[in-house]
Amino acid sequence: MCGIVGILGTHEVAPLLVESLKRLEYRGYDSAGIATINDGHLDRRRAVGKLVNLSDLLVHEPLAGKAGIGHTRWATHGVPSIRNAHPHSAGRVSVVHNGIIENFRELREWLAGRGLSHESDTDTETVAMLANHFLSEGASPEDAVELTLARLHGAYALLFLFEGEEDLMIAARKGSPLAIGHGDGEMFVGSDAIALAPMTSRITYLEESDRAVVTRSGARIMDSGGRLANRPVKTIHIDAAQVDKAGHRHFMAKEIAEQPSRLTSALSFYLSDDGAIRLPEPGIDFTGVDRLTMVACGTASYACHVAKYWFEQLAGLPVDIDVASEFRYREPPLAARTTALFVSQSGETADTLAALRYCRGKADRILCVVNVAESSIARESDLALPILAGPEIGVASTKAFSCQLLVLGVLALEAARQRGRLDGAAYAEQVESLRALPGLVNHALSISDEAARIATRLAEARDVLFLGRGRMFPLALEGALKLKEISYIHAEAYASGELKHGPIALVDKSVPVIVMAPHDELFDKTVSNMQEVMARGGRVLLITDRAGAAAASHGVWETLVMPDVADLWAPILYAVPAQLLAYHTAMAKGTDVDQPRNLAKSVTVE
Repeated sequence: MCGIVGILGTHEVAPLLVESLKRLEYRGYDSAGIATINDGHLDRRRAVGKLVNLSDLLVHEPLAGKAGIGHTRWATHGVPSIRNAHPHSAGRVSVVHNGIIENFRELREWLAGRGLSHESDTDTETVAMLANHFLSEGASPEDAVELTLARLHGAYALLFLFEGEEDLMIAARKGSPLAIGHGDGEMFVGSDAIALAPMTSRITYLEESDRAVVTRSGARIMDSGGRLANRPVKTIHIDAAQVDKAGHRHFMAKEIAEQPSRLTSALSFYLSDDGAIRLPEPGIDFTGVDRLTMVACGTASYACHVAKYWFEQLAGLPVDIDVASEFRYREPPLAARTTALFVSQSGETADTLAALRYCRGKADRILCVVNVAESSIARESDLALPILAGPEIGVASTKAFSCQLLVLGVLALEAARQRGRLDGAAYAEQVESLRALPGLVNHALSISDEAARIATRLAEARDVLFLGRGRMFPLALEGALKLKEISYIHAEAYASGELKHGPIALVDKSVPVIVMAPHDELFDKTVSNMQEVMARGGRVLLITDRAGAAAASHGVWETLVMPDVADLWAPILYAVPAQLLAYHTAMAKGTDVDQPRNLAKSVTVE
């Protein structure tokens, strides 16, 4: 969601700003713009739509200067338009902003009372107007920002540029991430280290409520109390190949294909050669845990739902699951000896981070499963478990989901061992089953052409149903989410046994029903529900293994056959056909696979 970049450089910054913004396209956006300082003069260019439109504009209306800020906007207040695009300027100030200013209407009224009117529909313009107002009253840029921040309620990452100040940017964060990059006589600011990777590998992450005065000689960082803060400089290595399509048509296709290697990396991190599970320090003692509360959003939430089956069946550990956007508003009481676990690809998901902060002091321990080791959620947890998926650029999560499942599975297996629920032989058997997963996923990828053929028919549907039982029910939910978010086909998922409690009324020959059913202990019951669909003219796509296909493929519309896998870990393998069907259906419909409409990769507002 929304990308920020700022440069105090030694070369013309306009092309550098645009190139950095391109590396943030995966976050989702509907307009883009940059502002620069040249000979003391502040100017900007903005365009609606893709960054290519901004690039075209800059060809006809170049923007000079060696200091500048840029932004890709995902609309919150006001429709996508040039006047609502960032940067927003007022007098001597230009601002880019991620987040939401919750009290912007009251601030607008306060400014209107002083004869100042707005030109846009956004909350961000109010920030620029406030800072400019304080400048006009004689405040310095630094004091003007401090006075402005004191009036803001909500979440924000803010970057200010000032007319006449060619060696100054001021950054502030509260609820939305910001990083400062250190160069040789140059300084950079970005909402994501990926944006800064071509320019520097030396990064300082701002902490909550920090603000930073940035010049070419360095950054002076103050904490929430206005005290100088010593934030460390870390070296971040982001391989350029990791954010390149590597010959694939889309990032999503590349990231689906990367899953065997990413799972292998995660297994190497968590499993020793002798089969023992190694957790990062300080680890966790599951014998002292009576209950696990898991909180996440979207795809990460479905990973939690799969893990609930694992923790309860393997470890005998009761699990509660909440979507993060609802969790803290219920003000749920947490019983003694409860551990809270948060799952987020970016580690910056606003709702999930807010839920984590609610649990601070209420839960005995806070764990997280994240893909970004330096993220806010990772830093604020007692134990951070990396999924090691590498940068995920496509908005629809694929490799991050499978790696989240793997890490949660490893954690559940370790909990079962510590709690005495598995003897040595059973534990070793499950570890070996985990080790087999990368090869099985690689085998499953071979169905891509078959999935593409079926997808041409799925693309004709207005509605699609997904069914699954037990551990496959969350996979049905994930399959439906993938299909709807990149193909824009309405898709719903149900536990198979719930079909006859209402959803079966939707079944007719125009509604494909995708049934995820490995030949496990629940297979026969799932097949009974599938027969109910076919008896009413429904077209069934059965995703199963060889035994399941031999037992139940008669009369189905299509069958996709997966390699045999240990029952417990089938959800990790069956994520592959769900992803491939969604990808190829979107391809058949011609939608924007990597940047689907209205969506953002990293959701940093509530």
